[in-house]
Amino acid sequence: MRARSIRGTGGLAAAVSIAVAASACSAPGDSAGGDGAKDSAVVGIAYEPETLSPLLGYGKDGNSKIFDGLLTHDADMKLKPALAAELPKVADDGKTYTYTLRKGVKFSDGKAFSAKDVVFTYETILDKKTNNASKTELDALKRVEAKGDDTVVFHLKYPYAPFAERTVLPIAPEHIAGKQDVNTGDFNTKPVGTGPYTLVKWTKNDKLTFKANPDYWGGTPKIKNFTMAIIKDDDVRATRLDAGELDGAILPPNLAKKYEGDDSKKTYAAKTFDYRVVTLPTGNKVAGDTAVRRALDIGVNRKAMVDSILDGAGKEAYGPVPTDSPWFTKGTERKFDAGKAKKILDDAGWKPGGDGIREKDGVKAKFTLWYLSGDKLRQDHALAYASDAKKLGIKVEVQSGTWEVIEPLMPKDAVLGGGGSPADPDFDQYTLLKSSLAGDGFNNMAHYDNAKVDKALEDARKSGDRADRQAAYDTVQRELVKNPGYTFLTHIDHLYVTDKRFGDLSTQVEPHDHGLASGPWWNVEDWQPTQ
Repeated sequence: MRARSIRGTGGLAAAVSIAVAASACSAPGDSAGGDGAKDSAVVGIAYEPETLSPLLGYGKDGNSKIFDGLLTHDADMKLKPALAAELPKVADDGKTYTYTLRKGVKFSDGKAFSAKDVVFTYETILDKKTNNASKTELDALKRVEAKGDDTVVFHLKYPYAPFAERTVLPIAPEHIAGKQDVNTGDFNTKPVGTGPYTLVKWTKNDKLTFKANPDYWGGTPKIKNFTMAIIKDDDVRATRLDAGELDGAILPPNLAKKYEGDDSKKTYAAKTFDYRVVTLPTGNKVAGDTAVRRALDIGVNRKAMVDSILDGAGKEAYGPVPTDSPWFTKGTERKFDAGKAKKILDDAGWKPGGDGIREKDGVKAKFTLWYLSGDKLRQDHALAYASDAKKLGIKVEVQSGTWEVIEPLMPKDAVLGGGGSPADPDFDQYTLLKSSLAGDGFNNMAHYDNAKVDKALEDARKSGDRADRQAAYDTVQRELVKNPGYTFLTHIDHLYVTDKRFGDLSTQVEPHDHGLASGPWWNVEDWQPTQ
C-alpha cells in the first residue's frame, strides 16, 4: 500500500527496533533532550525514516523540512505555492500542468534551484532502476519538460484529477543527487534541499538533528535548533516528556490524557484519515476464505475498540475512507452482529470442533496476526480482534515483531497495519487494493484480488469527473462489504503534547504518516516562541 504503506508509516516506517534502554538514558540538555532554550525544540516521534531522499519516497506528502515541493499545504490542507510562484495553469482537458517557478531560490549549499532540478526529480523517481515504491502514484505522468530556468510543464497520459497534490513532492538537487547512485548514494543520509532546515546529523535509532537554514526563501525560522528524538516505545516517550527531555511528543490516548490539566503543557488532537486494519491474505486458507472474512467483518466490535483502546479519540472504520468524508459510501457501515457472523460461518461449512475452534475440510479456523513490537495501539487492537474472533470460533494467534521479521510472512500471515491519506481517495485505495501490486513491498499486503475493484480503481484514477469518480469509489467500497480482504477497525485521532512556551499551535488533517511530518510541528518554521 504505497511507500507510506499500511505497515507503519511507509516512507517514515519504523524498519528498525529502537533500543528502549538507550532512548531512556539520554540526559536533559543534550542534543536529544529539551534544554528549554527559546530558539530550540526537541520532539519525540515514534517512527524513523528509511531514507531522507525524496527520490526514494521521503516527504512525498509534504512537510519534509529539508526540502520543498512545487506546492505545499496550508493549515486547511489547501494547496498553495512553495517553489512554484503560483498555482499551476491547467490546460489540454486536464492533461497539461504548467508551473512558473519562484525566482532567487537556492539549495542550502548555495547553488541555484531551477527547472532542471524539477525535471531531474520526477524523471529519476519514474526510472525503473529507482527503488521508490510510490512511483505508481505518478502513473499518469507522461513526461516533464523544462522551459528555460523558471518554467516546468508536466504532460499527462490522462486527466488525473489529483495530480497537483502530487507536486508537493520534494525537489532534489541534480548537481548532487544526479552524481550518485540513487539507491545507495550518500544523498540518502546527507541530503541537501531548499527547505527551512538543514540536517546536522542523523543518528540511526536515536535522533534527527536539524538547524535553521539562514538563507531560506521563506525567511529564517525562529526555532534555530530542532531535534526529532526517535522513541518507539510509547511509555518511554511519555517518561522523557515528564522528565523535561522533550518539548513535545506524539502519544496514544491513554498516555496523552493525563496532560489535559497540566499548566505547562498543551494537548492537541489532530483529525486524521489514519486507520488500523487487519490484513487477511488471500494465500491463507482461513483468512482468504470469503465466509471467514465476512464473519470477521461484522463479528468484531469496532465501537468497543474506539471506547476502550482509543478512549473515544477516533471512530469506527469500515474502509480506508472515514465515515465523515464526502467520499464515504453511505450504507457500507457494518453493524456488529456476532450472531449473524456465526451463521455465515455455519452456512459456509465452518463447524465448531471439540475445542471450540471451527473446522472445514480438515482445516482449523486459525491464523497468525502480527503487529509491530512496541506499538501499544497496534497491540491493543490485535488483542481485541483476537478476542472477538475467538467468540466466533476462530483462533487468531497474536505475535509481535519488527518489519524485517513481518514482511516476508505477509503473503500467508495477517498483519495489524495502518494507512490513510486525506488528499485524494486514489492515494488510499489504489495501492491498497490493486491486484497487480500484490507483493510489491507493502502495497496490497493482503494480496487482494477483485476484478470489479481493479476496474473501478482504474476508472476513478483516469476520470476527471467528480461524479464518475464517486461512482467508482462507491463500487470499491461496496465490493469490500461483499468480500473484505481486510478488516478495518478504527480511524484514529492523533494526540500530541507540547510545552506551552511555544504558544498556540495548529494541526492539519493528517495522513497515516504521523510524528515526523505532521503534528503541531508541521510548520515549526513558523513557530513564534512566547518565552
